Amino acid sequence: MPFYFGEDYLQDRLSLIARNTQEIVTLEELQKKLEAKEKLKGYIGFEPSGLFHIGWLIWAQKLKDLVEAGVEMSVLVATWHAMINDKLGGDIELIRLAGKYAIDVLSAYGIDMGRVRVVDAEELVKDKDYWALVIKVAKNTSLARMKRALTIMGRKSEEAELDTSKLIYPAMQVSDIFYMDLDIALGGTDQRKAHMLARDVAEKLGRKKVIAIHTPLLVGLQGGQRMEGPVEEDDFLSEIKMSKSKPETAIFVNDSPEEVEEKIRKAYCPRGVVENNPILQINKYIIFASPSATLKVERDIKYGGDVEFKSYEELEKVFAEGKLHPMDLKSATARMLNKILDPLRKKVQNEEYEKMIISISKKVTR
Repeated sequence: MPFYFGEDYLQDRLSLIARNTQEIVTLEELQKKLEAKEKLKGYIGFEPSGLFHIGWLIWAQKLKDLVEAGVEMSVLVATWHAMINDKLGGDIELIRLAGKYAIDVLSAYGIDMGRVRVVDAEELVKDKDYWALVIKVAKNTSLARMKRALTIMGRKSEEAELDTSKLIYPAMQVSDIFYMDLDIALGGTDQRKAHMLARDVAEKLGRKKVIAIHTPLLVGLQGGQRMEGPVEEDDFLSEIKMSKSKPETAIFVNDSPEEVEEKIRKAYCPRGVVENNPILQINKYIIFASPSATLKVERDIKYGGDVEFKSYEELEKVFAEGKLHPMDLKSATARMLNKILDPLRKKVQNEEYEKMIISISKKVTR
């Protein structure tokens, strides 16, 4: 459903950009740029590292919002980044195909790709000016700071000891932002360190500070019980988030309706528990991403009969009070999620992608 812009056009644009985000660094900077009526340029970069899981729909929805808000958005297909990060066994041809697959999914999700610039990282690396930026970023970043930023790759700092190319990755991600002269960088909260590094280095290189928009990470289907003992926040996030490398924790857009139902049926969802509950998060960030969304729960009359929720807040309140059985919630969630996924499945049902899926299943790496 298109967003309605009323009389206060600037405030409506700000609300559309800001809704369903974890944080914006900084909201004040974004508001000033909107008030100045600047033409804003933004991007989202993704590694073609496997199959598209529903956690990615969170940033896909925000990409859709930004396009609708009039931001000139680019989607960076980070092929070289995926190769450096050892994704899909470093097979560049398979990485390229996985990137094409993801763009098709975004199109099927309703993003107007005619208003989005798709950029392949291989275009960037052909330009000597890009590599000059990478060197300048590296020259203005300490080794310790660069190693701490490896968490953006799903890596720990000590992994740089095994493969020095990993240290190039954060410098490349910062350089992507500078090279495309961006106002906005969109990503999950796991990309925060790269965006903060870009903001810090910008002052040293005389570049504008990028506004970072971070979307929440969807918890994996096994739930997010915190591990015992003291745990670094980045390590905790990597353990609980939905991940392609842990297929038992994820729902993929190419999963059949029966597979979606089975995965949701087995998912962590204790009665009355809200924190790190994947079923509630699917509702909050995917099903209720549209303000007009509803969720109908079908129940036997002896358990209260059918009930329809018109907002996530209403759903969470009833569930937290123990008035909604987890299996009833799961059934309704699976039914609604399958409706959302159906056009995406149809888009990627072809022989080329079926062969790719088989290859990916053999090569998915952390």
